[in-house]
Amino acid sequence: MSEHLVAWGPKFEELKEIGRSAGLDDLAVTGVEPIIEARRAIEERKALGLHAGMTFTYGNPVRATDPSQLLEGAQSLLVGIRRYEAPSTNIQRNRQASHKRTSPAAGAVAAYVSSDEYKLLREGLNAVAARLEESGAKALVVMDDNRLVDRAVASKSGLGWLGRNTMLIHPQLGSWTVIGSVVTDASIQEDSNRVVDECGACSRCSVECPTGAINNFGVLDANRCLAWLLQTKGVFPRNHRIALGNRLYGCDDCQVVCPKNGEPQPVALSAPQRESDVDLVELLDSSDEELIARYGHWYIPRRRPEYLRRNALVVLGNVGSSSEPEVERVLQAALDSPSPLVRSHAIWAACRLGKTNLVENRLSGSLLRDDPDGWVAAELAAWAIPPAPDIR
Repeated sequence: MSEHLVAWGPKFEELKEIGRSAGLDDLAVTGVEPIIEARRAIEERKALGLHAGMTFTYGNPVRATDPSQLLEGAQSLLVGIRRYEAPSTNIQRNRQASHKRTSPAAGAVAAYVSSDEYKLLREGLNAVAARLEESGAKALVVMDDNRLVDRAVASKSGLGWLGRNTMLIHPQLGSWTVIGSVVTDASIQEDSNRVVDECGACSRCSVECPTGAINNFGVLDANRCLAWLLQTKGVFPRNHRIALGNRLYGCDDCQVVCPKNGEPQPVALSAPQRESDVDLVELLDSSDEELIARYGHWYIPRRRPEYLRRNALVVLGNVGSSSEPEVERVLQAALDSPSPLVRSHAIWAACRLGKTNLVENRLSGSLLRDDPDGWVAAELAAWAIPPAPDIR
């Protein structure tokens, strides 16, 4: 597919160089016509319930697939990407081993939030937008935003193809990228050629997904996706808790196994580093204010720290040591939490670690208080722990 736009203002090559100097690893341009194929896919998957209540672009598929709605008089869409550092299996193993020596348990964080990639992505896009505005054009930066299907527009612009793992795969950078766009009323001349899909018959991401969330045709069932389940409201599904392993935020498995993510590629600029592992005891000991201050850049449902504690307790049940006094201490504190969501997951973690006595000792107390959704009662029932006679 090729698009020929009438140019005025800055040339595309100048904008590309400006973007790279400010942090982008690649930039492409395309038109603002509706992306009907992406809209159809969103609507079909939503109708099948595969979005699992996810809003984002599912909330308004027509708007999300029509870049022309973002800016009056829009003519062009400049799509930029940044590559972030992929996790190394050996480094991960060493890192986890180190944590086990210094902390009772640690939770892993997805690679894309282990460094502040969105900061440099925004700076690169802002630099492109500023140059357009200097020329008299209007420009709007759109990134990490439900108003635009970023992977679809990146594929349309020629930056890569949509892989079987649903990620954009760049021919040189692979899928370890974050994406953003600048929509402008300037007509930027450039050919946009769709990259050939190179996934072929490869199905590693489908086979290796720990919950079978990706089918052989590259369709993701968000009801099974660990990365999404860590961001949803309510209880973490019991049937996926063991599969969660040590993942506290995000899941990189479908990218780690992708053969297109081979040798690490150099990046335009290095982003500031953040935590790649989190001390679970420290997290569970933290106040609400401390949790938001430290992890507020994560997507936390309703901005309620109890969801961070929920996830941490599931991970603690998978990787914690029952012989560690600190683990028992935070479990007891979580079982006494005023939040029924936290208490219910503390029951799971305690029983999973063989600490059922911590739960039974509280049956005649406040364990079942304020449980309007029945989460605590359901968790007790799942472990075949009957409530005390006086509170039946």
